[in-house]
Amino acid sequence: DAPTAEKAVSKSRPVATSAIIRVTKATRYTAFSAVGASINNLGPGLGAVAYHYGDINEVAKWLLCGAMLLGRLEVFTVLVLFTPTFWRP
Repeated sequence: DAPTAEKAVSKSRPVATSAIIRVTKATRYTAFSAVGASINNLGPGLGAVAYHYGDINEVAKWLLCGAMLLGRLEVFTVLVLFTPTFWRP
């Protein structure tokens, strides 16, 4: 069933990204809150990213940038529908 597969993928994305960030020596608390803040546009994270992301590893920052883009793909799709060039032949 396609909707079930989509739900499974969308729920596993934050967990997988958090696990990868944990490899960069971030705590579980910091990794999960940073991914949640990045994907869902929640604002500041918790733990080491409560004030800024400057103290985390460069690899983790790049992964979080990718998570931010994945979290906003749905918004970009809606924005494309409102561009005039999309509707022109």
